[in-house]
Amino acid sequence: MGRGSSGPSTGAPAPRGSMRQRLDRLVREAVKFGAVGGAGLLVNLLVFNLVRQVTDLQVVRASVIATVVAIVFNYVGFRYFTYRDRDKSGRTKEMSLFLLFSAVGLVIENGLLYTATYGFGWDSPLQSNVFKFLGIGVATLFRFWSYRTWVFRALPGVAAPAAGPVAQGGHGPAGPPPSRQHVP
Repeated sequence: MGRGSSGPSTGAPAPRGSMRQRLDRLVREAVKFGAVGGAGLLVNLLVFNLVRQVTDLQVVRASVIATVVAIVFNYVGFRYFTYRDRDKSGRTKEMSLFLLFSAVGLVIENGLLYTATYGFGWDSPLQSNVFKFLGIGVATLFRFWSYRTWVFRALPGVAAPAAGPVAQGGHGPAGPPPSRQHVP
């Protein structure tokens, strides 16, 4: 049967639909992650500036305090909003990984601020906020990848199957493959 025939489908559209579903899920996840992260960004910057105004702490110490407050805020948002449908069976492991990757993000975020402040002498309130914001942005890319990959893992039934019939036990979405016909 030729290309334009009305014969049985080979299942080619299924991977495209599967890819579309995975892309849609990723976009929804990124939007939810962004909503929680945006709120966490506000918490982080507000606490940072409040601590700088109220105390005599050095800029990076104030930033670390703000980052820790934002990490706690974000965990609650991620667990109960962004990733509420993800596996909840290993909370101790989840929390340990979350704290580990958050600590790496804290180092990224505040390392950039530290370099700007003490390496280049950029210490005005505006400069501190700009480099705090840039540090949060770079750390957020790392956090998004690490949280979705290692911390809030998808349940096996929720994750999209890998493309191709092998991932589905050797059968396509419509069941076993049709018997092969030899066409001369």
